[in-house]
Amino acid sequence: MTVPEIQIWEKFVYDRKGIFDFSSYTFVIQKRLEFNDFVALLKSLNIEARCEEYIREVKSQPRVGFGQYKGMQYSDLADSYMIWLKTNYRGYDRELIDAELKKRNL
Repeated sequence: MTVPEIQIWEKFVYDRKGIFDFSSYTFVIQKRLEFNDFVALLKSLNIEARCEEYIREVKSQPRVGFGQYKGMQYSDLADSYMIWLKTNYRGYDRELIDAELKKRNL
């Protein structure tokens, strides 16, 4: 990869509050990325890669209805954020948060 390509990837990842590993050119993004957006990014960078969309059926699970993680499933949230919610959040879906905390033994 060229330096400009790496910089584009790095910005893409950091804009989504992710972590980019320069030693392996891999990244982790907490928020979900739409498959089509990812494919479009690869094409814009002229990176040839084989991309296959794998859709697994998932039971409908409760989703966050507020804040920066709005729309994400509670089961996908980081433990640190769940612990923060435990001590700081008193909203309408408190029971869902407590259930997820209990499931994780937090």
